[in-house]
Amino acid sequence: MDAVTLSELRKPRAYPAVSVLMPTHRSVPDNRQDPIRLRNLLSEVRRRLHDDARVAPDAAEHVLRGLERAADEVDLRHASDGLVLFAAPDGEHHAFAIGQPVDERVVVDTGFATRDLVAAYTRTPRYWLLSLSDQRARLWDGHGEELAERAAAGFPIAPEPIDEAGSGRQARRAAQGGDGERQRQVMRDVVAALDRVLARDRRPLIVAGVTRHQAFFDEVAGPHITVAGRVDGSFEGASPSALAEGARPALAAYEDLREVGVLAELEAARSIQRYAGGLCEVTPLVEEGRGEHLVVERGYYAPAVKSHGELVPVDGMPGVLKGADVVDDAVDDVIETALEYGGEVTFVSDGFLVDHGRIALVTRY
Repeated sequence: MDAVTLSELRKPRAYPAVSVLMPTHRSVPDNRQDPIRLRNLLSEVRRRLHDDARVAPDAAEHVLRGLERAADEVDLRHASDGLVLFAAPDGEHHAFAIGQPVDERVVVDTGFATRDLVAAYTRTPRYWLLSLSDQRARLWDGHGEELAERAAAGFPIAPEPIDEAGSGRQARRAAQGGDGERQRQVMRDVVAALDRVLARDRRPLIVAGVTRHQAFFDEVAGPHITVAGRVDGSFEGASPSALAEGARPALAAYEDLREVGVLAELEAARSIQRYAGGLCEVTPLVEEGRGEHLVVERGYYAPAVKSHGELVPVDGMPGVLKGADVVDDAVDDVIETALEYGGEVTFVSDGFLVDHGRIALVTRY
């Protein structure tokens, strides 16, 4: 899942757009109950659609078949912490395994219930890692501690082989003399493919490779490609875990610099009255569409109740509040709203915004 996909999923759908959310388990014996729970939830969807007078029988069948196809795409024997299934009457369907628990529920609405996807996507650090070598350039998708190769948008990219058969010594010399231009052409292909990836999902970029390859990349890359960090060395054939380990110091240094920059931005915004701090100040401004840059501590979650139109954070579990307009986590609601209005969201280390109420906002005006 990338930022563009997430944005598309948040758009309205024709009724009934159905979302099925279920906590899953990574290991036995707990995961043995997951298929049974999923079947029960799909049965609940069938019942609710059948009892809903607004839903035509053919639309209900399209949605149910979509959910079944989405469920077939998931191997519950190797599940993560949460499962999210979507289906719409036009046959659209999606399945996502996410690395955080979800509340078990079925939602029938004019859009998909994307809140848990947004929370999982935005709270987990993501980056791209580009590994360069004589053999090929590879792009890796970094997600928290995990690193997986991205075979898309033209990656991996390898230079065209030089056919020297029957060409003699002169051809070999020409090939050797033209090696620099050959490397530049490869890097042009790499940069073009990287541009397509970053246009869809812009993240910090780490470049790994020996000095010569990194120099060719820097020569070809335009100013719009910002390198967040570098890993020196030859990584052809390296395992994902070895690459991730090599990238960790560069990412840590980048995060430190980025957090310092965020604090400077917040202080500058405060000086020109375009700043808000704390959940109660930030929430109404974000709901008005005024949020340009939302900054949140990564571990900040806050149940709340709405009282007289205002959001009031509460301590403890919100489920004990009877008859109140309870918001399970007001922070994730604010994050999703900021994204819907086109705002930027940045997460920082816990304790970093202690003087800002753990959440702060740079407003558009």
